[in-house]
Amino acid sequence: MKVLIIKLNATGDVVRTTPLLRRLPGEITWVTARNNMVLLHQLAENLFPFSWEDRDTVLGIEYDLVINLEDDADVAAFVQQVRYKQLFGAHINGQNTVSYTEDSCRWFDLSLISVYGRKRADQLKFQNRCAYQQLIFDGLGLHFEGEKYLLPETVATDLSGDVAIAPVAGAVWPMKNWAHYDQLQRELEAKGLKVNVLPKRGSLLEHLADVRNHRLLVGGDSLPMHLALGSEVPCVTLFTCTSPWEIYDYGIQTKIVSPLLGEFFYSRGFDARATTAIGVEEVFSSVMAKISSPSETDSSR
Repeated sequence: MKVLIIKLNATGDVVRTTPLLRRLPGEITWVTARNNMVLLHQLAENLFPFSWEDRDTVLGIEYDLVINLEDDADVAAFVQQVRYKQLFGAHINGQNTVSYTEDSCRWFDLSLISVYGRKRADQLKFQNRCAYQQLIFDGLGLHFEGEKYLLPETVATDLSGDVAIAPVAGAVWPMKNWAHYDQLQRELEAKGLKVNVLPKRGSLLEHLADVRNHRLLVGGDSLPMHLALGSEVPCVTLFTCTSPWEIYDYGIQTKIVSPLLGEFFYSRGFDARATTAIGVEEVFSSVMAKISSPSETDSSR
């Protein structure tokens, strides 16, 4: 069995795709963005990662299965060059536009290339109550049973404490950036907790180590959340404009959903109301309850 996975971006989406490695048999080749290579390198004996820049290297093989989880035209065009027996995911159709296979529709019907158009796709995404892993696994004929992420070993860093705060979610989703992290930090520190704001690191492995060096992570729907979930670090996650239901909580995540989620769902602009709709007291109480829980203390690092 030879399998090709194409999942380039974003890094958090790459991480949440790694449970497939626990179920797919045979030799697995993975094409990803260059910056994500460090997370896949030596992750499994049967995994062979290549960067998008080196994608031509993977063309000399006929694959039993190609899984393309990207929705852009350049990647779909690349899939046309690959020899395979079965394709799951996005491709160029007979009308020379980007489409997707029927077995992948549970995921791509909710995407930017949905056959229903962007507006209806967002409505379907809001109605969806299945985690990303469930949608992908089911489409591939597998049954998701809570398979965990795979993450690499890390380098040592000097940042550690009780609570890590991940306040920045990136430029694409400015409304993920909750407005009250500073106040939350002050209130947690007043309770004697050591709180650190995760710094920008030069390496993803350093960033991963910073997350692992804490008892709990609080932040939005972003890469640090996925790193925490994959490292069995409990987390409190704020959902202001993206789907809380797509995230599988692995029994260690508390989700706080904005009362205005429906209004700002999958909006990429900015409205201050989205970043202030969740109150500080709710987040503070959730963090204190989770970090004080015996089960969370037992699993903390």
